[in-house]
Amino acid sequence: MSVIVIQYMSLDGVVSDPTGAAGSARGGWLFRYGRGAELAGDAFGIAPVLERGLLLFGRGTWQGFAGLWPNREGAFADVMNGARKVVASRTLTEVPQWANSRLLTGDPVEAVKRETRDVVVMGSLPLVRDLAAADLVDEYRLITLPTVLGTGERLFPVEGPYQELTLLESAPIGHSLYTRHGR
Repeated sequence: MSVIVIQYMSLDGVVSDPTGAAGSARGGWLFRYGRGAELAGDAFGIAPVLERGLLLFGRGTWQGFAGLWPNREGAFADVMNGARKVVASRTLTEVPQWANSRLLTGDPVEAVKRETRDVVVMGSLPLVRDLAAADLVDEYRLITLPTVLGTGERLFPVEGPYQELTLLESAPIGHSLYTRHGR
C-alpha cells in the first residue's frame, strides 16, 4: 500500500485556492495559462493506481470534484467516476452525488494505516498534512506552475515534518513542470 499525494502548486509552494472557488484574492492561479496540458486527462499518471486503489478526499475537495466529474466524458473521466472514493468529513452525514463515494467514519490517519490498497489524495491540504505528520505519505506527484503568489497555504509548511525524498520523475507539461518525489 502506498499513499500518493496529488497537488497543483505555485513556484513558491502555494497550493491553496488553485481554481478560485474559495474566493481568495489570488485564487484561480491554475488557469493563468489557460486549460492546457496541465489540466488535460491524466496529467498526474494516476489512472493505473485508481483502478486498484482508492481516492481519499477531504470534504471541500470532494464537494468540488463531485460537482464536476460526474458530467465529464472520456477515458480519464471514466476512471475518476469509476474509482472508489472515500470522504473524510466531520460535517457531512452522507455523500450521495458521486458514484462509488462513501463517508469515512473515524480518524482518517488510522483508516489509512489499516488500508491495504493504494490511496491517492487530491487537494485536501489538512488531510495531506495529517498524513505527512504521521509519516504515511510515500509519494508526491506535483504539477508546478510558473507563478509566484507570495501568499497562501503551502504544501510543506515551515514547521512541517522533516522528509527526505528522491526525485523519481520530472517532465515539462504545458507551461509547467510535472515531478514525482518518493521515499
